[in-house]
Amino acid sequence: MSILAINKLKLNAAPKDKFEAIRLAGQLLVDAGHAAPEYIDKMFERERTLSTYMGSGLAIPHGTQDSKELIASTGLSIVQIPGGVDFGEGERAYLVIGIAAAGNEHLDILTNVAMICSEEENMERIVKASTAEEIISIFESGLEA
Repeated sequence: MSILAINKLKLNAAPKDKFEAIRLAGQLLVDAGHAAPEYIDKMFERERTLSTYMGSGLAIPHGTQDSKELIASTGLSIVQIPGGVDFGEGERAYLVIGIAAAGNEHLDILTNVAMICSEEENMERIVKASTAEEIISIFESGLEA
C-alpha cells in the first residue's frame, strides 16, 4: 500500500473549522485502512494539546504518542482547502496533511512533507491544483528525494 494515493486526497474542501478539517484528513486515513477510527480522536487530542499548524498555510495533524497501536500502516492524507480554514490565532490552513505512521517513520515523513511544503512554489501549486494526480506528482518527487 502506498503512502499517498488518489483515494487519500480531498480537493476543494470547505471545512467549517480546524476540527472538521482534521476529521476529513483522519477519515481518509481510516477509510484507506491505515488507522482505526479511534485514531481521529487522538488527532483531536494532539491538536488540543499542541497546534499542528506549521505556518505558511500548512497544518500536519497526527495522533498522540500513545496512538501507535491504532495505526495499521504508514499513510498520508491531503485535504486541499482553497478558501482556507482558521487554525487559531489568525492562522489559516490551505493544506491539511494527515499522517499515520507506523513505528518511528513519522519524523522522516514530517521532515519530507515540511521540506516539500516549505517551497512557496510547491504550496501554491498544491493549493491551486485541480486534480489529485497533480498533487501526488509534487509529493512523489519530494518524498523520493
